[in-house]
Amino acid sequence: MSIVVIGVNHRTGPLALLERVNLRDDAVPKAIAGLVARPNIREVVVLSTCNRTEVYAVAERFHGAYGDIRDFFCDLGGLDPAELAPHLYSQHDEAAVTHLFEVACGLDSAVLGESEILGQVGDAWELARAEGGARSTLNLLFRHALETGKRARSETAIGRGTASVSHAAVEMAVERLGSIAGRRVLVVGAGDMGEGIAVALRGAGVTDITVTSRTAERAGALAQRVGGCVAPFAELPARLAQADLLLTCTGSGETVIDRDMLAAGRAGSGVPMLIVDIAVPRDVAGEVADLDGVTLLNLDDLRTWAARGEAARLAEADDVRAIVADEVERHAFESIARQAAPLVAQLHDRADGLRRAELARYESRLRHLAPTERAAVDALTRGLVAKLLHHVSVRLKDDAGTPQGERNAAAVRDLFDLG
Repeated sequence: MSIVVIGVNHRTGPLALLERVNLRDDAVPKAIAGLVARPNIREVVVLSTCNRTEVYAVAERFHGAYGDIRDFFCDLGGLDPAELAPHLYSQHDEAAVTHLFEVACGLDSAVLGESEILGQVGDAWELARAEGGARSTLNLLFRHALETGKRARSETAIGRGTASVSHAAVEMAVERLGSIAGRRVLVVGAGDMGEGIAVALRGAGVTDITVTSRTAERAGALAQRVGGCVAPFAELPARLAQADLLLTCTGSGETVIDRDMLAAGRAGSGVPMLIVDIAVPRDVAGEVADLDGVTLLNLDDLRTWAARGEAARLAEADDVRAIVADEVERHAFESIARQAAPLVAQLHDRADGLRRAELARYESRLRHLAPTERAAVDALTRGLVAKLLHHVSVRLKDDAGTPQGERNAAAVRDLFDLG
């Protein structure tokens, strides 16, 4: 068996491709169920964000699992294998573990060190556990990934400064406009990204913030948090006329604002508008950029902008990679120890079965004992079994994953008839 990761991210594929393979949250359970039903895959976690869609799997056979996951991506995006191949990456075993740990630390993000990815990794794991996709192997892996991401942020300054896509979007707008204090700002989307945008806007001195979302309750709560106002989603076209800065991140999976809507909303307005669309798939149709006075920026622009500001955190990257290497080694040791655990448990079960059988055989001689005396006999025999097996158990765990460990395991199975 191997741990594999196969995916497409912002380094290997253009935004248009990432949009085609992006999964809405409500589509992930079906994806997990479909993948674990394939014969070459035992466990699976699907991580789909604005910067990546990746499948982490425990594979019975690597090449078979690769084919299954490649076909999954092709079906998801309506892609031909030849069209997908140049953008699809795959890694297995230690390289796959290293990749996930670097993702959790923010080393593989468009904004180096960004903090949102750690929560997204945790959410992907929790969903896979709930859907039966993640079991012992991937549970261990993702637990270590979260620990590694937290350690990187507590022991280094990798997350200092602009450390989220939503905050970066606001900072890019500030750079483009010179200042956004006093601007009339419309935020479309009230999820995690929308919350990050609204909070960053407030921190940048914006006092005129309107929030709209299909989920009215979340929009209201977010508007109240930042001292803004909420607008019904049905009023979006009219609200476009009242904003000179628009930031959108709905995650709706389809175009929310098209050219006709914006043109109608801005009819007669001579005020320039800056739009920052960080949704995947994009919320705003590309044709909007053709309108006079409208500037449209998306994730491609954000990545270019963020690349210029990485220098301050690049010095921390080497320290984070050292942490990743240390945690990858720790994961390997724990994985190896777990390989011996089933055999050790089987050995103890066999020995305890023999102990209980012997006590039953001597039942007639023990019948006269008081309950406290029977308990003492039971404790005594349990203790003897534990002591006799202690050294064997320790050796099996210590030598697991080595040729000597394989010989020890084979000998124990033969000597105790464990099959």
